[in-house]
Amino acid sequence: MKCGKPVQSEEQEYCDDCAKHTLAFEQGRSVWLHTGVVPQAIYRFKFHNKRYYAGVFAQEIAEQYGDWMRAMRIEVIIPVPLHSSKRRNRGFNQAELLAKELSVRTGIPIETNAVVRVKKTRPQKRLDYQGRQRNLQGAFGVTKIWKTKKTILLVDDIYTTGNTIHRLAKVLKKAGTQKVYFLTISIGQGL
Repeated sequence: MKCGKPVQSEEQEYCDDCAKHTLAFEQGRSVWLHTGVVPQAIYRFKFHNKRYYAGVFAQEIAEQYGDWMRAMRIEVIIPVPLHSSKRRNRGFNQAELLAKELSVRTGIPIETNAVVRVKKTRPQKRLDYQGRQRNLQGAFGVTKIWKTKKTILLVDDIYTTGNTIHRLAKVLKKAGTQKVYFLTISIGQGL
């Protein structure tokens, strides 16, 4: 398993999505499948200013994957950035809130100024796989002030097709990072 999606059999190394595409990150995990009450909770977190949900989600992530994070030797946690206009409209970056709470619970430092979203992109949820790829081309950049780390953890709310994490991992690896892992609150199924 590379992204954390379920595989069909014990012999299968990667889920169907990861087997189809070459991805720049090493692997990742998600706490829940994006079903049931999970999408509603994430929606309230992002769009109804339920910022305190970040602590609840981070606690679950730390409990389930704290040992995994230590085994991967994560040096720093980096939240997936929002474009400045979207952050201004929403008032916060949900990935950053989640990453800060995860940092508190694990003792792994967070760096919020490592990467930026330099291109305003359309919402990914309305695009197919190819559309998501095109939408994110040239969307991210590493800041000049960031000192490269060998092993980093990207944190976001939802893993759907992996395009966002993939694009960020490519940018970070081009800047000198050796290994990129990710953690999200939820992961889609067969999207």
